Amino acid sequence: MTRTHTVLDSPYGPLTLVATDSVLSGLYMTQQRHRPAEETFGTPDPRPFGEAISQLDAYFAGELKDFDVPLRLEGTPFQRSVWEQLCLIPYGETRTYGDLAEALGKRGASRAVGLANGKNPVGIIVPCHRVIGSTGSLTGYGGGLDRKQRLLAFESGAATPDALF
Repeated sequence: MTRTHTVLDSPYGPLTLVATDSVLSGLYMTQQRHRPAEETFGTPDPRPFGEAISQLDAYFAGELKDFDVPLRLEGTPFQRSVWEQLCLIPYGETRTYGDLAEALGKRGASRAVGLANGKNPVGIIVPCHRVIGSTGSLTGYGGGLDRKQRLLAFESGAATPDALF
């Protein structure tokens, strides 16, 4: 298993992209909760990230709403099922943790869904920022609530990606 990484400047700060055997397996923001140790990212090498960078650039320009870059998501079967559900949330929309639990056939598992959501290794592309609390409130986000607010405002058309709050 070979890991490589690169850092991409974005309107949300530097994003560290990680590939495992040349397939995107991580997208981490600075000061992100559950961010792995830097030494696990492998050697710097931008080559495996061309398509991911192209799609992220198009997303930040408002030209892309659905990512289709290949992913290698490493986690428990339950975590992977939650992350698959995240990818089904349309651009510009939100779902609650309860909605996701119900979609998984695990009504009442909102807390477990929240924990899995928080361990999402590929932020933005696997849109964990689109999950909100049952009252519509913005709840935890590994990249920080300010980034979550900015991402949701951008996707709703209320702000540009670099708008400051």
